Amino acid sequence: MSASPVYSDAGAPAADGGPILSVEGLGVEFNVDNEWVMAAEDVTYAVHPGEVLAIVGESGSGKSMSSMALLGLLPRNGRSTGSAKLQGRELIGVPQSALRRIRGNDIAMIFQEPMTALNPVLTVGEQIAEIIEQHTPATPAQARERAIELLRMVEMPDPEEKFGHYPHQFSGGQRQRAMIAIAIANDPILLIADEPTTALDVTVQAEVLELLRKLNKRLNSAILLITHDMGVVADLADHVVVMEKGRIVETAPTRELFANPREPYTRQLLSAVPHLGSKVGGVLSSVEVEDDGSLQVAEAPRELLAESERISEPASHVVPALALEGVDIEYPGRFRQPAFKAAQDISFTINPGEVMGLVGESGSGKSTIARAVTGLLKTSAGSIRINGTEITGLKAKELKPLRRSFAIVFQDPAASLNPRLSIGESIGEPLYLHEKPSRRELDAKVAQLLEDVHLPVSFRNRYPHELSGGQRQRVGIARALSLRPTLLVADEPTSALDVSVQARVLQLLQDLQQQYGFACLFVSHDLAVVEILASHIAVLKKGRMVEQGSTEQVLKYPQDPYTRRLLAAAPVPDPQEQAYRREQRLALLSAGS
Repeated sequence: MSASPVYSDAGAPAADGGPILSVEGLGVEFNVDNEWVMAAEDVTYAVHPGEVLAIVGESGSGKSMSSMALLGLLPRNGRSTGSAKLQGRELIGVPQSALRRIRGNDIAMIFQEPMTALNPVLTVGEQIAEIIEQHTPATPAQARERAIELLRMVEMPDPEEKFGHYPHQFSGGQRQRAMIAIAIANDPILLIADEPTTALDVTVQAEVLELLRKLNKRLNSAILLITHDMGVVADLADHVVVMEKGRIVETAPTRELFANPREPYTRQLLSAVPHLGSKVGGVLSSVEVEDDGSLQVAEAPRELLAESERISEPASHVVPALALEGVDIEYPGRFRQPAFKAAQDISFTINPGEVMGLVGESGSGKSTIARAVTGLLKTSAGSIRINGTEITGLKAKELKPLRRSFAIVFQDPAASLNPRLSIGESIGEPLYLHEKPSRRELDAKVAQLLEDVHLPVSFRNRYPHELSGGQRQRVGIARALSLRPTLLVADEPTSALDVSVQARVLQLLQDLQQQYGFACLFVSHDLAVVEILASHIAVLKKGRMVEQGSTEQVLKYPQDPYTRRLLAAAPVPDPQEQAYRREQRLALLSAGS
């Protein structure tokens, strides 16, 4: 490891037109069992004023670790080599005391999960004011005034009131806005955004990206965007660096990279991204914004309307796999708070072998309905029938024999799998409880289920922590399908996965659905994913169904303003098309849709 350079606060400012950040030969290593393991190697790039540079790649590609090294935020067993200069000032190997003066002042970071990055015992206003007071001579009163100004700048509603709120009192999008307010408090010249929109809904994501775009132009700063979402890259980035297994494999301007990727890995990464509108031939084709700002919305063709009638009113001789009629779901009030109605008057039908997508923002009631369907939540009104059997009001003992016919795949398999059970035991547990097979029969069925989800049979002896996220999700699917259910509820099963892993899991679900013919309620906020799997879509807004119909009708001829906003907010992996869609979304918002 090279000797640490001498740090000077004054530094050597970059020449006019030079890069804000210049990285050359950056390497990151970790000491594991007394051996140095490479996490990133020979990383070289530059970011100029006003530019957004995206670093993309799958989990483990080294994109986050190489960026953490810039700020000296590596774990104790990590070390960095090479050079990274901020306007001529070396960052690698300098003392932590010097880096502390840079962090939050010249360079700021927006973390992926603001709930863990924000201090839960301090109000958001106090946390913004704190970083202002640390790096400037501002008085507490001046810091408070500046903090409120920043909250207003990131378009936080009621900034004066929100100054005194704690992180848990904010929504996910508001917490991310607060995180951005902290990051830009001292007008940094470089902003590092590490997966800033991964956990957000498409509408909130679009708002955060628009906010970053405005701030970048206003401050003429540089943004280093770390992400695996190629739709976000197409929307925001000027240049792209593609990393694989710790090394840069390709660098190009964004439009050039999407139009003509040179490396096989880049092409593989792009081909794995679901493209909204690829199945139905475009979306929002029926919405036009007139010169006077009004909206013209075309009616769907008669054949599509007839298809939707068939969906909402199945033939009398068909027993639906799932039927909801007038369902209300209510959470009881606490501490003198009134009861909260999470879902109201929900009605839809899924026939055998059909896949229905249930979409909406966080808080719309999607997961609440999914859990009620599987008997994990009680309903306060209405009817839920699975294969013609009413399940509302049944006690746990009465519901148990019916659980053979339906199953659920959760969003986070790491949380839903028992860490003390091996993979084979987790998959075999439902079989053991319901069928009581012999040891030999159980082993054979578990082996077959592992093969069905394309996992080696040898994985039966491993534990969840020994598997990757995609492999754990395959185990969750195998467990759910162990009893051959006629209805599968998939609650955001791919939202936490990289695009390439997501593509494999989606293909697996498609193959298994065609093989076994089960009906599926697929819950997601990703419309591109829903389009791939679902024959029809239901849209939820604040616990109410606002629209449902065939996939083509909902995506091409959305009739409800909320559906149109969802579609306009969803990013697509095409810079030119995304630029048009961004203009279209802003026009929809200004038209009051």
